[in-house]
Amino acid sequence: MPPTCISVPVRGGGTAVVAPIIERMPHVLLIEDDASVRDGMELVLRRHGYGVDTAATGEQALALLDGPGGGRVELAVLDLMLPGMDGFEVCRRIRARTTALPVIMLTARGDDHDIVTGLEAGADDYVVKPVTAPVLEARIRAALRRAEPSGQAPGASGQTPGAPADLAGLVIDRAGLTVTKHGVPVALPPTELRLLLELSASPCRVFSREQLLESVWDHSFLGDSRLVDAAVGRLRAKLEDVPAKPRYVQTVRGFGYRFGPL
Repeated sequence: MPPTCISVPVRGGGTAVVAPIIERMPHVLLIEDDASVRDGMELVLRRHGYGVDTAATGEQALALLDGPGGGRVELAVLDLMLPGMDGFEVCRRIRARTTALPVIMLTARGDDHDIVTGLEAGADDYVVKPVTAPVLEARIRAALRRAEPSGQAPGASGQTPGAPADLAGLVIDRAGLTVTKHGVPVALPPTELRLLLELSASPCRVFSREQLLESVWDHSFLGDSRLVDAAVGRLRAKLEDVPAKPRYVQTVRGFGYRFGPL
């Protein structure tokens, strides 16, 4: 987001342009062991106005997140193929620390196993290297939008947040953006929370994977149904008594997913 200049009235009439207001830009943690790739991506992100911290290993990244500067990080871009602790384990440890930090994983190839494993570890999105600057920046912006509380409350129907809904023991507070099951809080990362809000806004309505990619991930331009399937799997593991026999987030074979019937 570029600096914004403002005009103010001056004595004698007219206006004068004063110094720009510097708007705070998001801070990204880039975890990549290849120095040339890391430097190039850092340059791209800084040119787009992001603050950037870098780490060459998973151990360095976790130490940074646990240190005094970790609180300023708002998104992590994580390479899967790291020396020592690999990106899968780094992602799991990040998720054990916080559900709020969006994680975009980088993979050097479109290997289905790597992608699915990374998504199951808790990543919100992925991009395949080499990645162009516009694609990376677009994915980062989409992930940050999903993490904004103001963008989470309504579902696809535009439903206005009201009183918390009790759905067979699952209480969804759309205004407070909280979820409890039988009185126990359920911590959900932004992507999973948005997915639940989207589905539960229209119980029994069947959503295709493409519809969910567009409404939750903002991937109408470049979608991948594995993002949806992995997020549904993580959501079921946290919500369902028996994930293999879901009551809340159900599969409609050949079509997609729906919330209920319970």
